[in-house]
Amino acid sequence: MTPVNSPAIKVVKSVREQVSAEEWQTRVDLAACYRLTAMYGMTEMIANHISCRVPGSRDHFLINPYGMLYEEIDASSLIEVDLNGNTLFNATDYGVNAAGFVIHSAIHMARGDVDCVAHTHTPAGMAVSAMECGLLPLAQTSMRFLHIAYHDFEGIADDIGERERLVRDLGNHEAMILRNHGLLVVGRTIPATFNLLFRMERACEVQVMALSCNTKLTLPSQDILEKTFDKMKPRPELPNRNGELAWPALLRKLDRVDTSYRN
Repeated sequence: MTPVNSPAIKVVKSVREQVSAEEWQTRVDLAACYRLTAMYGMTEMIANHISCRVPGSRDHFLINPYGMLYEEIDASSLIEVDLNGNTLFNATDYGVNAAGFVIHSAIHMARGDVDCVAHTHTPAGMAVSAMECGLLPLAQTSMRFLHIAYHDFEGIADDIGERERLVRDLGNHEAMILRNHGLLVVGRTIPATFNLLFRMERACEVQVMALSCNTKLTLPSQDILEKTFDKMKPRPELPNRNGELAWPALLRKLDRVDTSYRN
């Protein structure tokens, strides 16, 4: 029995107890995506973002707390916001980065066909973003990005007015190079988005390496490029094309190192 004059005991529910099973699974997968992005060296300290729509909602999405490294993020730390910038659920002491909100809210608002958006500032990605030639189809991996979008640099992306131009330039593409800035990819699922991000980063690395060799480069014919691009496009019925086949293996890789992303 609690003594009459003792303070009431406060019971705090875990984040998992406060969200649906579907949202919790999305949180776990999104946290895994952050950890994998860190594991593969595609981070810039606390900058950049990967967001995912909350299951069952068109207007709410999850995004990282601005102040945590990707390697620290777990399922409970992700912040839920709406398209107007209102914070709906936040179990951390951090807020949401303004530029991250502008970029990600623009895509979630306009592209109902995708649930996940990832944006990076990697050395290779930033280098290619400054090249007038854009991303070249130098190798098979690069040909996956034969048709992508480009968005000219407008300064720090914290102006809400830039959302309209970001969406216009992205169109129906799944990948976009932000000129003098970095890379942006969108996917129907979290596994598809990470798969796309990894491959686009690899294409940029190949290009930086190839151009540094000071030798003449060869390219296949446009016909071969188009055929290769068509065969590499994601299709729901082919799990190897959209990242779903590799995702369990990637989670096993994470779990062998650290399972705390699941917290």
